[in-house]
Amino acid sequence: MAKILTHAYFNRPTLTVARSLVGKYLVRENGTSAIAGRIVEVEAYVGTEDKACHASKGRTARTEVLFGPPGISYVYLIYGMYHMLNVVTERAEFPAAVLIRAIEVGDELIDGPGKLCRELNIDRSLHQIDLTQGRSIWFEDRGRRVSRNRVGTFPRIGVDYAGLWAKKPWRFRLLEEDGCTYRSRRQPKQKGKSL
Repeated sequence: MAKILTHAYFNRPTLTVARSLVGKYLVRENGTSAIAGRIVEVEAYVGTEDKACHASKGRTARTEVLFGPPGISYVYLIYGMYHMLNVVTERAEFPAAVLIRAIEVGDELIDGPGKLCRELNIDRSLHQIDLTQGRSIWFEDRGRRVSRNRVGTFPRIGVDYAGLWAKKPWRFRLLEEDGCTYRSRRQPKQKGKSL
């Protein structure tokens, strides 16, 4: 039976939440139907010292949500065209979040946070909503456990400006049985650059 992830789930250390989200489901409801995708890849952003975290520049109107309670969405736009979905983690006043980078819907891998948001129709209208309420968008545990050795750790992507912080192994991705990086069982419908 599917269980919606609670505030308590997200009110834990960000790296713990990030690793444990691999294998959980992201559910997006669009009025008449819902799409559920198994989470394949995430990235963690932790505190003001993390130069890759938006909160490293201070508390601003944009980053205020990161200082709020856990389980809240942080959706922002990059390059003026790609939305990114994050979930706030840890206690209020400590800015941290997990970026959802890839999901699998059926046999299709939706790889890249911008593509994921485009495919699921996620935009700024879903910014700063409670992801633990089971409305519009939420996370589910469907009871399928992913063993620790099936979750690989890698440096984060696209944050070279953060110097040594970019090299932190805070990107978590599902691995195949043989230890290789997870890939779709069939080719994605559209080819192109993943963000």
